[in-house]
Amino acid sequence: MATLYIDRKILSMQSQRGILILKHEHGDSQRLPLRMIDHIVIHGRIDTDTGALGALADAGITVTLLSGRQGRRQATLINGMGKDAGRRLSQYRAALDPQRKTRIAACILKHKLANQHRMISRALTKRPDQRRPITKARRTLHELSARLQTPGAGLEQLRGLEGAAAAAYYDAYRRLFPASLGFQTRRRRPPPDPVNAALSLGYTLLHSDAVKIVHGAGLDPYTGYLHEPAHGRESLAADIIEPMRPKLDALIWWIFRKRVLTAEHFTIRDGACLLGKAGRGKYYAAYETLAAGTRRWMRRFVHGLIAHLQQDSGADAP
Repeated sequence: MATLYIDRKILSMQSQRGILILKHEHGDSQRLPLRMIDHIVIHGRIDTDTGALGALADAGITVTLLSGRQGRRQATLINGMGKDAGRRLSQYRAALDPQRKTRIAACILKHKLANQHRMISRALTKRPDQRRPITKARRTLHELSARLQTPGAGLEQLRGLEGAAAAAYYDAYRRLFPASLGFQTRRRRPPPDPVNAALSLGYTLLHSDAVKIVHGAGLDPYTGYLHEPAHGRESLAADIIEPMRPKLDALIWWIFRKRVLTAEHFTIRDGACLLGKAGRGKYYAAYETLAAGTRRWMRRFVHGLIAHLQQDSGADAP
């Protein structure tokens, strides 16, 4: 099963007898069996109808809509939620229990800090000239990981540790890129430079994958543990991508280090750095080399979370 990226002018998207038909502006068309597709990401405008959308839903295919040249997620179309309401009731009970909520949040952060430490440690082999800031960040991440085990630590303390880890991590991470890219710190809205633009698009794709996985497992993506519920935010999806962010960071560094993308693939408009169409094609291909592993990890974590939620309140987090 594959993810299909549609990022070109398509006249129409239709479905007939288990076949997805894409008609292009120049008159040519593609015919793709629905059974071979798991996820469709559409960037831009496309004409379709309820019949095609219904066929995608019946086939269990998730559709993610990205809008604008920054590729922000506009919507995710999924055919309903899992039918086991008991899973969601267990999820809500844990979210209302401060101790269980904190244990789950600490588990998420443990994985995230470990992957941050692993990412910059591997970077040291390619950038020995940055030994001092990388070593400093590694030491800080190690110390903060140990503090995650502090008895009685609450969510606010955990979030404070996460913030301190992010500051140390990004101070080392930014030094991996040439100064010509202008990457100084993580900024999202709008991304001011190519690295931030690439990170934002990757995190958007990760989040869409997480929403799909959470829905498929029958959990409520809006009820999280590390991230508090907020209007319009899929907090559980935001939770489970946190440990995968360093994996995406490593991919972005590789993309620029190997010159898969260069500054020429980006333009600046109204203070926002935008990835052009030619660059997006290269980006999606690179992302898919990572995505098999990140999706597998997120599925395992969600299954472990479900097992934890259905056990007694004293059980260890996944």
